[in-house]
Amino acid sequence: MIEYLKGRLVEKNPAYVILEQNGTGYLINISLQTYSAIKDFEETKLYTHLAFKIEATTPTGLVIYGFYEPAERQLYRMLITVSGVGNNTAMLMLSSLAYQKIIQAIQQGEINVLKGVKGIGNKTAQRIIVELQDKIGKESVAAEFLGIKHNTQKDEALIGLTTLGFGKQAAEKALNTILKNNSNLSVENLIKEALKIL
Repeated sequence: MIEYLKGRLVEKNPAYVILEQNGTGYLINISLQTYSAIKDFEETKLYTHLAFKIEATTPTGLVIYGFYEPAERQLYRMLITVSGVGNNTAMLMLSSLAYQKIIQAIQQGEINVLKGVKGIGNKTAQRIIVELQDKIGKESVAAEFLGIKHNTQKDEALIGLTTLGFGKQAAEKALNTILKNNSNLSVENLIKEALKIL
């Protein structure tokens, strides 16, 4: 599994980018929200999701989806688990609405917000809410969705804590708690503060 790709943006438009990494150009499908975040960048890092599509125009049938923020990718992965919501529909939703707005609509049962996306009818909107409301309500997921942006220090601290033998979920929860109060801590200080909680 490719976790992320980092490289030079050779081509970019609201539907996809071509990202060059070590001489290889990757065609990556993106949402409008990701495009807005990276449109002025010459280089970027995109969190990826690899999908196999029989109708894909690539010889292998593999399609790469890219997201500027891990939280957007996490929501995308949740959306495609819902019956009737495929890769294209999930990307359309993320292009039509900010992912925070989709989260809010699911949490609050706002069917009309989801129905505002082309191709999402009443039944699909209801299914999304019913199937994802509990998952999104979970604390570890909610913390990421509620605006704790991607943080390299957090990632490194999480690796450090899990290497020390702490569970990933407990460590991530502790780090999210710390980062809510102070988002500028070094990796070392993050680990020290987390050890006080764990």
